[in-house]
Amino acid sequence: MSRLKLTLACWNYDRTRALADGDVRHASIFVSAKSGIGAPADFAGKRVGGPEYQLTAPVWIRGILQDEYGFDPASVDYFTGGEEEPGRDEKIALDLPARFRVRAIGSGQTLSRMIAEGKIDALFTARAPSSFFERPDAVRRLFPDYVAVEKAYFRKTRIFPIMHVVVIRRDVYDANRWVAPSLFKAFVRAQRVTYGDLAVSAALKTMLPWQIAHVEEARHEMGPDWWSYGFAPNRHVLDTFLRYHHEQGLSARRLRPEELFAPETLESFKI
Repeated sequence: MSRLKLTLACWNYDRTRALADGDVRHASIFVSAKSGIGAPADFAGKRVGGPEYQLTAPVWIRGILQDEYGFDPASVDYFTGGEEEPGRDEKIALDLPARFRVRAIGSGQTLSRMIAEGKIDALFTARAPSSFFERPDAVRRLFPDYVAVEKAYFRKTRIFPIMHVVVIRRDVYDANRWVAPSLFKAFVRAQRVTYGDLAVSAALKTMLPWQIAHVEEARHEMGPDWWSYGFAPNRHVLDTFLRYHHEQGLSARRLRPEELFAPETLESFKI
């Protein structure tokens, strides 16, 4: 049988780089100095920006604030659009229950500038807005000590929020069902390379001067496989996200994690 040639598109992550060369929180909640928001309880009635309502990061942020701080995702007005450049739209048309109020910002506006000017009160996003660095007097994090807050959240929930998925074209998968588990194994092997690299102390593989200390801390807090791959160790994380997705009006029913993945990848076999 001839070898199947696949094309793959992904970011240049350290944990996936080995596939190319052969060898996904609390920090993302920003508030305007003019907002009067000092704690999650202050969000009710406020104006909250985000690149898209349905992006994974804002879904996690809204859900975490709901579970941990009593935030009601329907208690704020949402404004969506480009964070740094005008003109960003929702990739898929929204069909939300009436209790969720979402509107697009103006064609010449950006969320980064709006939060600095106080035109929105908060920003839920995957990346820090440029105004956070350029206007520290106007934009700040809701949780300045976010590392401690995130550690406490993980200790309590054992949830490390998942941000992305790998998808396979349906026709390729249907014709070659073995592709799904083989691709999963390839990503796992690539990740193992990075785990090994991060443990090398003789010559650091990154420009982080305290890389080894950070690795030791991650192992202490989250275990030796702190960036877990596979269905079983992440089922509770996926189930939580799907609950948030349904509660925030993005899915008509609460999906089960097992419905989303190729069945060949749901179990791992040991010899």
